[in-house]
Amino acid sequence: MTDDRLFKRTIVRHEVPSRYLPEGKRTIRVYLPPGYQELLSYPVVYCQDGEDFFNFGRIATIAQKLILEDGWEPFVIVGVDVDKKLRTSEYMRGGERHEAYVRFFTLELVPFVEQNTAVRRKPEERLLAGDSLGGAVSLSIAIERPDLFTRVLSLSGAYYEGSIAQIRAASDLSGLSVWMTVGLQENAYETDHGTFNFVELNRFARRMLEQRGAYIDYREKNGEHKWGFWQSELPEALGAFLGPSAHM
Repeated sequence: MTDDRLFKRTIVRHEVPSRYLPEGKRTIRVYLPPGYQELLSYPVVYCQDGEDFFNFGRIATIAQKLILEDGWEPFVIVGVDVDKKLRTSEYMRGGERHEAYVRFFTLELVPFVEQNTAVRRKPEERLLAGDSLGGAVSLSIAIERPDLFTRVLSLSGAYYEGSIAQIRAASDLSGLSVWMTVGLQENAYETDHGTFNFVELNRFARRMLEQRGAYIDYREKNGEHKWGFWQSELPEALGAFLGPSAHM
């Protein structure tokens, strides 16, 4: 493509007011696809770590190319920013701010987006996406609110004890679809609360989810716990849900 349509991305920022978050608000960034019209409606991807998904994952650039060059149906992307100092307490099941964050996400963020952007409102038209603990909180939200979300895109999900306990407590997850990837070099990744084998964490989470009827599309590839790996996985991951031959 010789013109500059790929580079003219429309990204708008909003402050979402919140009664649940102590700060009283949260910044989001919203990618609007080429040709966006308020009179239409679009599938929507909700990303944890919004700033990282846009800056390091380059998800808006990827989406723009897939829509303009590969003929995908246009879709909206909502990136939810996070304070890195508070990230673990919000994203990790059992974290101090986890319940408040989930309430904000489901009771305030989703209605705000749907009031201000032309997105579809059926669970199968919404996709939750996250990396590491962002994948874990995405799964947590989907399990807690299957009336809102049934589809999760998980990049090297950090499925620690709290996440596994939540999966174990769920008797029927047959309405849930999860696309999972993990890098084979993530077998001894150091976090701020210990060193973990993400390959084993994801294998175990996969087994637990499948036992409860969830549909899992799973892969292990050469890759590290970094955005270089996750960015390269995004086209395939998005394609499973939003591409012309989507199967999830």
